[in-house]
Parts: sequence; C-alpha cells; structure tokens
Amino acid sequence: MHSGTKQFPHKWVRSKEQRTGWRYGGRGSDTSSKKGRGALTGQSRLLLTVHGLVAAANALSGTFVNVYLWKARQDFALIGWFTLINHVMMALTFWLAGKWVKEHNKMNCLRAGVVVSAMFYTLVLWFGSGAVNYYLLLGVILGMASGLFWLAFNVVYFEVTDPGNRDRFNGWAGLLGSGAGMIAPWISGFLIIYLKQTNGYRVIFTISLAIFVVGVVFSFFLKKRKSEGHYEWLLTLRCLRQKETLWRTVSLGLIAQGAREGVFGFMIGLLVFVHTGNEMKLGNFALITSAVSLVSFMITGRLLKPKYRKKAMLIGALMMVIVILPFFWKVNFLTLLIFGIGVGLFFPLYSIPMTSSVFDLIGNHADSVQHREEYIVMRELALNAGRISGTAVFIVVVAITSSPSAMNWLLLGIGSTPLAACFFMRKVPMDKQAKAVDGA
Repeated sequence: MHSGTKQFPHKWVRSKEQRTGWRYGGRGSDTSSKKGRGALTGQSRLLLTVHGLVAAANALSGTFVNVYLWKARQDFALIGWFTLINHVMMALTFWLAGKWVKEHNKMNCLRAGVVVSAMFYTLVLWFGSGAVNYYLLLGVILGMASGLFWLAFNVVYFEVTDPGNRDRFNGWAGLLGSGAGMIAPWISGFLIIYLKQTNGYRVIFTISLAIFVVGVVFSFFLKKRKSEGHYEWLLTLRCLRQKETLWRTVSLGLIAQGAREGVFGFMIGLLVFVHTGNEMKLGNFALITSAVSLVSFMITGRLLKPKYRKKAMLIGALMMVIVILPFFWKVNFLTLLIFGIGVGLFFPLYSIPMTSSVFDLIGNHADSVQHREEYIVMRELALNAGRISGTAVFIVVVAITSSPSAMNWLLLGIGSTPLAACFFMRKVPMDKQAKAVDGA
C-alpha cells in the first residue's frame, strides 16, 4: 500500500491491553487505557485550547483582511492572487517543514506558525492603507504561518487522538472554530464601525496579535514528543506511483475538497461586504452562520458513528451544493444568508468524516504511523493542490468576465467539488477502518 521500511519500533505494536483503541505510545503521551473510549485526554484538550485561540485571532482579523484589501483596490483578481500565493507558499512550507517536524521539535514549529501569523498582522498594521501594494509579500507570509502551524498541529492531533475519540475531537475543534467565527467577526465589525474604519482595523489587528501571544504561551504546556526516524522527501511521489494504494483515490478526494476551500474561503465573506458595503453586516452574517455551525458541529461530533460516515458525507456535500442555487435568483444579503446557514448546518456532516477517515487511514498501518509526518504532508499537499487549482480557475474567469451569471456558474462549479470528494472517498472503508484499528 505504501513505500518505506517494513520494520517499526515495538512500541507501535498494540498489546492486548491496548485493543480498546489505538494509542500513541511515544514519550510524552498522556493517553491511558483506563480512559473511556471516546474520551478526550488532557493533551488533546490543551491542543484544542491552542486551536481555539488561533481560530479566535484569525476570525477576529482574518475575516476582514480581504475586505481591507478590497476597499483599497476593488479588484477580484487581486484578491485571487493574494489567496493563490498564500496556498502555494503554504504547500511549499508543509513540504519543507516536514523535516523539522519529523527530526527535530514539532512544538517549536507550531509556535513558529503562531509567531509568523503575528508577524503578518504586524506588517498589515505597519503598511496601513498601502498594504494592498504588498499583497504578494503578505500572501507569502500568511502561507508560511499557516503551513508551519497546521503541519505541527495535525501531527500532534494525530498523536493525541485515536479512532475512538477522533470524531469527538474534530467536533470540538469545529465547535471552537464556529464559536470564534460567531463572536469575533461581530466584535470586529462593531469596532470598525464604532471607531471609524482605519482606527477600528488597527484595533482588531492589535487584539489578534495579543491573542497569538497567549496561544504561544499555552503551547508550552503541550508535551514534547520524541522524534523518530528521518524525513523522506519523496514519499508522497513514491506512494502515489503505486497503483494498489488507497492514497491515490484519497488524494483525489482531498484535491476536490481543497478546490472548494480555496475559493469559498474568501469569496463568500467578500460578496457579503460587496453587496452590503458594511462591515457590521458582515459581522452579523458571521454571527448567524457560525452559530448554526456551532450547534451542528456539537451534535455531529457527539452523535456521528464511523459506520454512518459515508452517508453523512454524501448528505452534507449534496446540501452544500443545493444552497448555492438561490444565487441564480438573486445575490443579496438574504440569499447569501440562506447559503451561509445551509453550509453551517451541513458542512460538519461532510468535514468531520472526511478528516477523521483520512487520519484513521494513517493510523491503520504500522508503516504509515511511523511515517505519519510524511503522510500528513501528503494530505496537505493534496488539499493545497485543490486550493491552488480552484483559485487559479477563479482568477482566469474573473480576468475574462465578472458578470453575475458567470460568477454564479463559477461558484456552482467549484462548489460542487465535495460531491467529487465523496465519489473518490467511497473506496475508503470508513466503518471497517476503526474496527481494524480498535478490534480485538
């Protein structure tokens, strides 16, 4: 199924006592077989705290970065290029930083991601209204920050969770992200309006800096885990060359997932501002849609079982396409709100199974566990390949035309890629996988 050595340390072999669930046995793990199946450990809760702080900082300012650039230069293509260079740099950072995470200190990589995120907002503050002239530089720095943080985060996430609690962790992560996305943008919109635009943006970017500092402090309480082996630079290429591996179809599914993320991640919020011209309206939009998402993540993360993952993914993906259709009637705050509520309601059904099943696939084989960093890099490279592709298509289309009908068809086409992700992921035994890892 995959390349790499067939030998692995004895501590990766599950003992009889460990068969209640796969557990990371490396130094620093606080997972105990005494904990109930599905329970979150102290380290996983601490990782969720760091995730929540970073989500809050990004939600506070990240929602309005594109608006900030748009107000300086009303150009969809410029926003597209800013996003494209962000994703290209993120992919490159994932690949290069894999060696750091694999062979050295992954916690320092995570902290570096938070610090570089703070650097990004520092530069935005420094450049002020001239930030639009440095959009390529800002895209590079934001991509580096995201790559460093999410690579280390995903490796630690894999190590502190198992198939028994992975859906629950993802549910809580989504809940925290939704909570941050619900409150932070509303506060930002209020401050921007109340403090008269420029001062408001300075305040929210400064608050984000402070939250990132707190996130770095909390990261020091995460236990340092021993590095194992040497980083294989070309494992992704060697693995994808093997015809019998599931990773070929999984990678196609991840590319399809990323294509939507690349465009919808910035376009919807920007459309809300373009059609309302008001940051407070954008804050209200985030408040309502994230509140729906918060409840949905909470319920889905608690109730979803591995055997229902495929059905949940298909329902979620299909509904995420259907809620785009009102745009063909009219694009205004109401139809955008219908879309946002629909996505908030059904996105967890799609995203939780997608994320959990891929990480379960890594943990299902001793060799892929040993090379978890490389497989996580492979996952992120596939996602970013999709994000780059989707954003590139967006740039080409808006360079030709920005008519409402063309934009609607563009959103429908790219927004339908989750259905392609479901198609490719159908071969992944999502229900049997957890049994294979957890079973006696």
